[in-house]
Amino acid sequence: MVNKVEQIINGFRAILYPKFYGNGMTEELLYALMCGIMNKEQAAQMIDYLPELRKQLEMDVEATYNGDPAAESFDEIICCYPAIKAMINYRIAHRMLKLGVKLVPRIITEKAHAETGIDIHPAATIGHHFSIDHGTGVVIGATCIIGNNVKLYQGVTLGAKSFPLDENGHPIKGIPRHPIIEDDVIIYSNSTVLGRITIGQGTIIGGNLWVTEGTKPGEKLMQKN
Repeated sequence: MVNKVEQIINGFRAILYPKFYGNGMTEELLYALMCGIMNKEQAAQMIDYLPELRKQLEMDVEATYNGDPAAESFDEIICCYPAIKAMINYRIAHRMLKLGVKLVPRIITEKAHAETGIDIHPAATIGHHFSIDHGTGVVIGATCIIGNNVKLYQGVTLGAKSFPLDENGHPIKGIPRHPIIEDDVIIYSNSTVLGRITIGQGTIIGGNLWVTEGTKPGEKLMQKN
């Protein structure tokens, strides 16, 4: 299965960005590959999703370009920036998960994790114009909800502070335990945001901070000198 999943990832990348990943892939071939690991209805819906997927990724590329003065072109972003590779995989995996595909979405995001050092759970919800600068060490948990125009830097963790256990001492599944990040938030490198808290719209969180309480819109959290 893992080899088939890798072929599917490469197939999506080739159709989305043939200039960089082109390998003769067609929608018909991609559909046939997906039918090997999911049902035909799910595979057909993934093919139908391609225009929306392309639009979402274009917005991620645009946000990354606009947020990085070192970037010289969209082509450079697509070809060289690890965050875009991670977001391609995440947005494919998230859609598959919503369609009821089992296991495969997690394999897809773990492939991106191994390739880029960016760990995004496929169940996380991420809005448009999302960008990650550099990216190494970023972790986004399963129940995270991230709004639009959000930017993270390397080493940021959006994680869980704690979780309740059942009578047998096992974690209770499905409980929201990761942060809600509202629109226009920036979180700088190596900061950790934990628990089901809300980071208000326009908040700026400086580097190397440990955040376990929500913020008001427009708040700025910085280390004291």
